[in-house]
Amino acid sequence: MSFMNRISWKIVLGIALIIASAILYGVHYLIFGDARHIFIYFLGDLAFLPIEVLLVTIVVHQLLTERERRTMLKKLNMVIGAFFSEAGTRLLGEFVRVDRAGEEKREKLAVRNWNEMRLKEFVKFFRECEYRAEPGAKDLDTLRVFLAAKREFLLGLLENPNLLEHESFTEMLWAVFHLTEELEAREDFSKLPAPDLKHIEGDIRRAYTAITIEWLYYMDHLKRSYPYLFSLAVRTNPFDSSASVVVN
Repeated sequence: MSFMNRISWKIVLGIALIIASAILYGVHYLIFGDARHIFIYFLGDLAFLPIEVLLVTIVVHQLLTERERRTMLKKLNMVIGAFFSEAGTRLLGEFVRVDRAGEEKREKLAVRNWNEMRLKEFVKFFRECEYRAEPGAKDLDTLRVFLAAKREFLLGLLENPNLLEHESFTEMLWAVFHLTEELEAREDFSKLPAPDLKHIEGDIRRAYTAITIEWLYYMDHLKRSYPYLFSLAVRTNPFDSSASVVVN
């Protein structure tokens, strides 16, 4: 109904503008009595119309679209920053701790010199490296407690409409949320059969990989746009076992 009302409103406005234009042309003719002059200017305005459409629809529209894109990216990065501040960095640290093949990753990603070339190198490295998530019962219980405490926060992020434009981050959130549900569905991790434990380890690897790649891109964003936030992120780098938030 509202859609039909919007169409009707536009039709009425269009008809009103055409009538107003016709009245003004009529007044011009009544005053000056020069139809030839009216026709010359009308034809000139009509000839310029395609150029005007070009300027408005392509140039101006492109500028507005770019501005909207930058605004949306800024909002997205704020949401991503909130995730890592509230849960992501701590969760990534827990994943690194239970990764039995994590030494090479720690050596590679415990860095302070960050640039775009290194970002590409890190992403390629992490997509290709080995994972051996082998958490014990205590590790799984720690993850369950932590993720259960962050459930409402994660659900709030998933409801954010801006994330529809960031598919990889949304997929990462779903991987984390799925892991949360898997862990909450089990009571005693010390009695899990080997196949079930392997299943959970696979869920951890999926979330671990997705979070790390998003973390790498987020670190690159901070390096370029917010050096003071990047400084804190480096000092809390979950891959750096010697990292300290205290500035020395």
